[in-house]
Amino acid sequence: MTTFEIEPGRLFIGGQWREAADGARTEVVDPSRGAVVTTVAEAGAADVDAAVRAAREAFDGGSWSGLSGRERGRILHRVAELIRENADEIARLESLDVGKPITLAHAVDVTNAANDYEHFAALAHTLHGANRDTPMNALAYTRREPLGVVAAITPFNFPLILAGSKIAPALAAGNTIVHKPADETPLSALYMARLFQRAGVPDGVVNVVTGAGPVAGEALLRHSGVDKIAFTGSTAVGRHAASVAGEALKPVTMELGGNAAHIVFEDAELEKAVGAIIKGFVFNSGQFCMGGPRLLVARSVYATLLGILEQAVPGVPLGDPRLPETVIGPMAGEKHLKKVEEYVELARKEGARIVCGGERLDLDGGFYYKPTVIADLPNDSRVIQEEIFGPVLTVQPFDSEEEAIRLANSTPYGLASGLQTSNLARAHRIADKLQAGIVWVNDWAMLDPAIPFGGVKDSGFGREYGPEALAAYTRTKSVVVSLD
Repeated sequence: MTTFEIEPGRLFIGGQWREAADGARTEVVDPSRGAVVTTVAEAGAADVDAAVRAAREAFDGGSWSGLSGRERGRILHRVAELIRENADEIARLESLDVGKPITLAHAVDVTNAANDYEHFAALAHTLHGANRDTPMNALAYTRREPLGVVAAITPFNFPLILAGSKIAPALAAGNTIVHKPADETPLSALYMARLFQRAGVPDGVVNVVTGAGPVAGEALLRHSGVDKIAFTGSTAVGRHAASVAGEALKPVTMELGGNAAHIVFEDAELEKAVGAIIKGFVFNSGQFCMGGPRLLVARSVYATLLGILEQAVPGVPLGDPRLPETVIGPMAGEKHLKKVEEYVELARKEGARIVCGGERLDLDGGFYYKPTVIADLPNDSRVIQEEIFGPVLTVQPFDSEEEAIRLANSTPYGLASGLQTSNLARAHRIADKLQAGIVWVNDWAMLDPAIPFGGVKDSGFGREYGPEALAAYTRTKSVVVSLD
């Protein structure tokens, strides 16, 4: 396996690279080998304060918010160009940091990140107010204004994409940013800081503080200089973040956990459906909040589909993420791997049938888990009801549309859902009744910056992507001018 040397990372504050105030550093581990590849600065409260102050100074000084939307869009277009120009290096970092297969890091993560900045660059000049007709003798109009300093807190599984889904619309709207990436996966965030500088983003507009969630993340959540919190992560941490924001009456966007149901009706094209099913639960080693880990299958095709999965799933290429043919890489860390092992062991204790997988793969000291299909569990099993966040698929039969909908909506989550059918009327009928922010029909994970996504129930609130995301980083001001 190829090894890489990565330059130690520092904090990026006010356009300058600096060590943490107390000199603290933390290790970054390559999950494909379980080996330390570099260290990065570990921010404390003083560093977070410095980053927020830099962002506030940049916002109040108007070096970014004072630009026209077209001027901001021009710079964001340059960010997208730089991502594409440096695609190989960014994909390599994302693969090394998270364990993503290099082919997918190129095709999915880098491509989508570039698309994010390009999309919101095009929308930056669309933030117009409107004249309002009233019976008063007055000119009434609205203005769309940026919120100020945005705290962007992102998770370990899609560091590049989920940073872009927040930073791109926030910048397009004229805000400034303090970005706190996941402590396990900070490398692409630090690399992007360099690209922002090269693109012409003024100093202080984007700041990056690496460090632990309970320290740097908590300081950022509670900082009085932050005007909005944009968070992606677990539901448990999201509840805490929303509570802190609520105390300060700050707007928030919360994209939290998921446990999506993927429904296969008897009229589905099974050969096509199988590809979407496998993609839905093995993509990113199952570390995908919009993955499809719960498969609901019409009883008439239940046994047939289980047989197909038993043969197909073990053949999905699993291994070294640097090899171009690899589809499934390692889990992002030891603790994530152990969590998956605990859930599969619980399924065994509950009498489940392990159709395939169900164990680690011993390879180069990395955190690999074989893709696993589990059948014969009751719907109230924790293995079905809770978010496993690994390459594990549970399979349940159903006997009617009503039962399929009930099972699909039976968990606390509502981030994504999907169905396989050749009946167009059924597709619309079922999609209407699924409690989810996005519903896919006859495929999985079809995402684009133009299409909003986000959760209901315990999966959070607010939307990322689309004009809805751009609106969430602005406030409306009304101006009424007397004509008397």
